[in-house]
Amino acid sequence: MCVTRFTSSGARLLMWAGVTSFDSSPTLTAWRTLLAIAVVFVMLATTGWTAVRHQSSDEPRTVALASWAKGSIAGRALPPADARPHRLAHFFATLTAGQRVRLADEYPLVVGNLNGAPITLRYRANRLALAQAGTVEEQRAHDTRLSPDGRAEAARRLDRFRSMLAPGRHFLAFDPSGRGHAAEVFGDLDRAERVSVVVPGVDTNLLTLERTGTKTNAAPVGMAKSLYAAERTAGPGVRTAVIAWADYTAPVGIGMDAALGNLAQRGAVRLDALVGALPGRTPVSLFCHSYGSVLCGVAARELPARVTDIAVAGSPGMRADNARELHTRANVWAMRDHDDWIADVPNLEVAGLGHGADPVDPAFGARIAAAGDAIGHSGYFEPGTESLGNFAAIGVGTYGSVTCAQADSGCHEQISGDETV
Repeated sequence: MCVTRFTSSGARLLMWAGVTSFDSSPTLTAWRTLLAIAVVFVMLATTGWTAVRHQSSDEPRTVALASWAKGSIAGRALPPADARPHRLAHFFATLTAGQRVRLADEYPLVVGNLNGAPITLRYRANRLALAQAGTVEEQRAHDTRLSPDGRAEAARRLDRFRSMLAPGRHFLAFDPSGRGHAAEVFGDLDRAERVSVVVPGVDTNLLTLERTGTKTNAAPVGMAKSLYAAERTAGPGVRTAVIAWADYTAPVGIGMDAALGNLAQRGAVRLDALVGALPGRTPVSLFCHSYGSVLCGVAARELPARVTDIAVAGSPGMRADNARELHTRANVWAMRDHDDWIADVPNLEVAGLGHGADPVDPAFGARIAAAGDAIGHSGYFEPGTESLGNFAAIGVGTYGSVTCAQADSGCHEQISGDETV
């Protein structure tokens, strides 16, 4: 017997099958596969198809890029904004300090997002871009030509930008266009001995970048702050930095975009570019939650060798049948807590729909870490949880401190580079 059930939102799927003597028969297996496909389509129909808003020609960063393409400094044309990081780094190295500041002040939405530009210069540029974006939203919040909903959204964005401008905050990326992108840094990125990048999942945008109350550590900024604090406890002698990376277009809700890999593929290009442009040669660990794990799976093949660990939590799949198909030398870790609803989503991939095998299935070949007392799909970064403690141990390289899940009691064995802190 097979039963499916949806909540009123259609977002949660419960599916199970009664065991019979025919469980291993090809016919029953085929029927189960067809049923799983049907369930996915029903879920998509229930939740609705989502559409990505394409960036129009009058979006702030599009306008800034067009201006940059025509710009110059000291009689020299500016390099393409999409040039390789090493070329951009060389360009900025040939400028005087005053010239670098001038470019950041004149083209904040470009310089603030240039992989290869000096880190502190990007912080300066993004702070200026945030202030400018706040001015725009303040005007929109009082613009009577907008609908009440439009003014309310402008007010929410204004509140977000004001929060992001708080003293001591540092943004490696910021783009107010559309639903918006951002990446915030905790710690000294230039001096870090190890860097961690938190890659969040669906519904990631500027308005969900940070939350309060019980959802604080379910949002990208809360996840990263929580991980940074845990890493400092796990490795007090290790200089770490953590990036809350909300710098890609994520799916909106559990709809068609969440079931496909298109946005993950686009995001993977951006993640590869970020990691390739980080300063120094310090090891980098990726902590990928929910749809973020799909993105990390797609990105794995092209990630530079400095990425030592890819840890996924609450994953619907990594678009690979097993860890070997990720084609990475990084340690691949996976965890899922006991009541995460993602376990009820069928692990399949048919004609691009679905994300493939379950990373916490021992057959996948990942190192399975314990999630302990984490609660639900968004509880992996809560302070004091076993899941966060394991993430922190991975982040600082003390692999022997990782608590393995019962299904993989030797998850931390045969890892080179284990550090004692």
